[in-house]
Amino acid sequence: MPYSLAIFDLDGTLVDSFPWFLRTINDVADRFGFRRVRDEDVEGLRHASTREILSRLEVPLWKLPAIARHARRLKGEAAAEISLFAGAEAMLRTLSGNGVQLALVTSDSEVNAKAKLGDVASLFSHFDCAASVFGKPAKFRRVMRRAAVEPTKVISIGDEVRDIEAARAVGIACGAVSWGYAAPAALQALAPDYMFAQMDEIADAVGRTPAKI
Repeated sequence: MPYSLAIFDLDGTLVDSFPWFLRTINDVADRFGFRRVRDEDVEGLRHASTREILSRLEVPLWKLPAIARHARRLKGEAAAEISLFAGAEAMLRTLSGNGVQLALVTSDSEVNAKAKLGDVASLFSHFDCAASVFGKPAKFRRVMRRAAVEPTKVISIGDEVRDIEAARAVGIACGAVSWGYAAPAALQALAPDYMFAQMDEIADAVGRTPAKI
């Protein structure tokens, strides 16, 4: 049988928020006292893990909760500027129409997430939003319990190294998209189960018989 639950990341996977991030990050850096991002830094950061990014930018870890709250507020104010990637709506409607449960796991707030998703928010059966001290693995486990789906029939799809690591931690398949925050080479180095170059490839992969993990 094909995958019966698809867990999606939001920013960089379904919605094109990277341009907004680049416009906003240095204002946040100035406010919270970490290094500004220069144009020449961007590509290197796209090849780094979350931990490496925080280290390179000298982000004080104790400020992370406040930074996350501030970023969520800014995203809420900019929701109208952040749109779905081309083809995302058609892909999600195809999956939902084929009986696949859709879940969204993001560090953003549920209100912001639904605003950015627009009409397709109604296609999602499960949301696990906001920051978590236990990270994405805990969120994935909660979603799978709510959906009552065994791990072999679950796939997560995201655009960052941590998305792949979280999927591996809970024993589910993982797909990585090439159009998000992390550089494709950084994702390919971790050998995800699927590497997507185009949005329509996702519906094809989710419809396949899951590989044994």
